[in-house]
Amino acid sequence: MSQSAQFNVERLDGTAAAKAEDAFRLVYAEAFAEPPYGETEADVAVAFRRFRSQARNSTFAGALATTVDGEPVGMAYGIRLGPQAVWWDQLTEPVPEDMRREDGRRTFGLMELAVRAAWRRQGLAHRLHDALIGTTDAERALLNVHPDNKAAVAAYRAWGYQKVGDAHPWPGAPLHYVMLLADKPQGA
Repeated sequence: MSQSAQFNVERLDGTAAAKAEDAFRLVYAEAFAEPPYGETEADVAVAFRRFRSQARNSTFAGALATTVDGEPVGMAYGIRLGPQAVWWDQLTEPVPEDMRREDGRRTFGLMELAVRAAWRRQGLAHRLHDALIGTTDAERALLNVHPDNKAAVAAYRAWGYQKVGDAHPWPGAPLHYVMLLADKPQGA
């Protein structure tokens, strides 16, 4: 793909994202099969059982990038964190109570962001991020990222995220950085 490649980035609610599950799954499976993740078909199946549940959440938002020919090349999705969100409980060290306070509107949890290898380094991840995060009414955004994914960590830092701790986001998961974007982009 050339640097001049054009992409369509569409923001989707849960119903529309569920209808586009195959596109989200294709991008996810390809991107997360790579190191440091090494996800298998079984891992992808588990992730998309979660995706279906998350897409039914009234605060779900997704973004899907396609080529002008309709080929899925990137995706992102997440939900706002409710008062009972366990995200903060997974940290290896506690953070101040004011940081971890959730009310269902304050924080958008970015669950996944991925771009297929052939379409990277063209600003597509940033476009997906801003299409998703910039249009939510949440004050801030939160994510987990594997520290060995140096490109993702560098991108998140460049976009304004700050590391606030380390966590094991699910049982048996390797350590991930927890990063917070306090001043999210508006109206992307």
